[in-house]
Amino acid sequence: MANHKSCLKRIRQNETRKAHNRYYAKTMRNTLKKFRETKSKEEAIEMFPTLQKMLDKLAKQNIIHWKKAANLKSGAAKLIAKKA
Repeated sequence: MANHKSCLKRIRQNETRKAHNRYYAKTMRNTLKKFRETKSKEEAIEMFPTLQKMLDKLAKQNIIHWKKAANLKSGAAKLIAKKA
């Protein structure tokens, strides 16, 4: 265990940030899951901008990698194009 005040503070900050990042990553995964489960193309088209915005924000904050965000967005666009 750390002995310095600054080390203890760093541990507290890391735990807080970890909880914050895990919450937003889980929210993103749930949104992506709902998007993939949609039946109609119109509903998917409505959800796509919010999903895209969420992925961009998470990539900007380094919660997910920017290439992962790009891959998820392109996969979502392909899914919309594939729906009848």
